[in-house]
Amino acid sequence: MAKYGEGDKRWIVEDRPDGANVHNWHWAETDCLGWSRDLLTKLLNNLTVLDGEGNIHLKTKTVDKVDGEAYVNIRKGKIIPGYEISLSLSWEGEAKDADGKSLLKVDGVVEIPYIADENADEDPEVKISVKDEGPIGKRLKEAMLAKGKPLILEKVRVYVESIAKGGPVKDEVEAKKIATKSNSTAAVAAAAEAVKKEVVVEKKEVKKKKESKKGFKTISMTEKFSCRAKDLFEILMDENRWKGFSQSNAKISKEVGGQISIFDGSVTGTNLELQNGSLIVQKWRFGSWPDGIDSTVRLTLEEPEPGLTVVKLTHSDIPEEDRYGNATVVENTERGWRDLIFQRIRAVFGFGI
Repeated sequence: MAKYGEGDKRWIVEDRPDGANVHNWHWAETDCLGWSRDLLTKLLNNLTVLDGEGNIHLKTKTVDKVDGEAYVNIRKGKIIPGYEISLSLSWEGEAKDADGKSLLKVDGVVEIPYIADENADEDPEVKISVKDEGPIGKRLKEAMLAKGKPLILEKVRVYVESIAKGGPVKDEVEAKKIATKSNSTAAVAAAAEAVKKEVVVEKKEVKKKKESKKGFKTISMTEKFSCRAKDLFEILMDENRWKGFSQSNAKISKEVGGQISIFDGSVTGTNLELQNGSLIVQKWRFGSWPDGIDSTVRLTLEEPEPGLTVVKLTHSDIPEEDRYGNATVVENTERGWRDLIFQRIRAVFGFGI
């Protein structure tokens, strides 16, 4: 898949005299970072957290930073969001005594380092700091954690739901559908006929592909590591080493039929087949997938020469969409294998080539 802003010629419609992207058939991408800043600012600015309860006053001030990328793709009228952003929000607090006299006023910062479509079903990490770390300052910080954090997460969920529905593109898509229906020119008719032909060709190609079930995809990757195969096998099957390179909790059984849980429980599964130093076959399921769906991971480890291990991954039966309708599951899974597993193993254990 092309990076944001570059496009992919296979999906870009040629320029039409009327500028129309008929039925949104071709890939249309909209930058949503500015829209994201505006919405998050509207949701999070000037929120009252506590207004005198326990003689404490807390409120958010302003969203000072929203960095990263956010976009919405439209393909065949389907909305496909993608986003990885970080957020910084200032807040203020004041503690008073029983007579209403101010004891201390503080300023602080709320940081959310990672809001992403791949974790749309999970609340992101929220870090809260305060400039005054004295006893009263800590008391205000604890109150912000207890009362402010849930309120902030509630607003973030509103953002996640909004961009999943199309963000700034939703109304545009509906407007284009109405405009297309009312346009009966010969150019649109010809384009519609071309679309029909494309559908027929696409359906024929799909029928030829027997390797994946309808609505599911398969990922295949080959990676090389500068290590012995048995060492890499041990890393992949050792929960403490998983914790080390993934920086997350992991529980991994080393027995066939045993359970696995990685990335803080985001992925769970079962060992189906294990051959020491050469083969790992597991059932994997992501928490964001629809109920009852499991995929199969097959990792073969070959050592064509001492100190060089070739890993062949086949990850099959991956659903095209998660339970929330996001169609980035396959892309995110492939990126997770590459960036969060293979690359981190190389970096942490020095197995790069």
